[in-house]
Amino acid sequence: MIDKARLEEYLKGLFGGNTRLLEFSRLGAGVHGTGFLINMMTSSGERALVLKDLSGDGLGHDYPSDRASVFLLAMGNYNSLPMHIKSIDVAALREDGSVHSIGGGVEYYLLMEMARGVDYFKDLNAMAKKASLDKGDIKKIELMTSYLAQIHSIRKDSKTLYWRKLRDTIGHGECLMGVLDTYPEPSFANYEDMAEIEKKCIDWIFRLKPMHNRLSQIHGDFHPGNIWFDGDTFTLLDRSRGPWGEPADDITALTINYIFFSLNNLGKLKGPYYEAIKLFYDEYIKKTGDIDIYRVVAPFYAFRGVVVANPIFYPDVSNDNRERIFKFINGVLEDTAFDVEKINNYLA
Repeated sequence: MIDKARLEEYLKGLFGGNTRLLEFSRLGAGVHGTGFLINMMTSSGERALVLKDLSGDGLGHDYPSDRASVFLLAMGNYNSLPMHIKSIDVAALREDGSVHSIGGGVEYYLLMEMARGVDYFKDLNAMAKKASLDKGDIKKIELMTSYLAQIHSIRKDSKTLYWRKLRDTIGHGECLMGVLDTYPEPSFANYEDMAEIEKKCIDWIFRLKPMHNRLSQIHGDFHPGNIWFDGDTFTLLDRSRGPWGEPADDITALTINYIFFSLNNLGKLKGPYYEAIKLFYDEYIKKTGDIDIYRVVAPFYAFRGVVVANPIFYPDVSNDNRERIFKFINGVLEDTAFDVEKINNYLA
């Protein structure tokens, strides 16, 4: 709850130093959130406003950034529609109890540290010229699987967040349906091909819903461009789409690339790429005991598959290989459980 003295400080910043808070009380609550009455005295006289919050469990409001996005959208939309009440600001409550304005922006930016090292794409490209994995390749797979085993060991009891991850994997604008919507026209895949994948994924969502006890801490975009090695350590970039989800999201984000690079360089999964994906699963299961991982990866491979098959993201891939990736997606979705030894069958 916002402290009245901190709220008054915030209001002085908006309406002038003479502003005094006269009343701050609860108006009422609905499904989405609660409204609070603010009565204040300003240099222009007495004024009444409403401060609104959003409930944080379900309806896509689970994370603070979700709630911020709703209010930032409202900030512009309220004021552009005739005869609608006007929005004044979007307020942020910080950990120290202070209240600050984040409203009024027309664009937003993230300031962050710079990663050091070389991304894992370099290693994937180098595997094409090797007969088998070398010690460095094995060490990196051991490091990555150990890291994932560590973060995935942190669990959370929330059916809502697990179901959200399943839903987002299919319907989020950055995930399967959103990625398919960016495919150029004409494309190697038609609408019917795309719709068939989407429908199969929806069936998988309902198959996985009872497994919400698997909800774990995840990275959310654990792909080679976000993994930067510097010697025997690595740094991660671009954690995405929430801190909680299905571990399969991280597993498939990385392992789809062993399949993708082997297909493009060697025509099918073989050699060091086969060794890499097999070792990755073996090491991860050994460290986590998660033998169910094979039963849950299918819709996540579908999402990652439409990413690597996308002509916009990867323009140099042949249409034959894009079609084989779509065969892989459908093959995995039609199987009861993923099997590393059947990957070339899926591709065919």
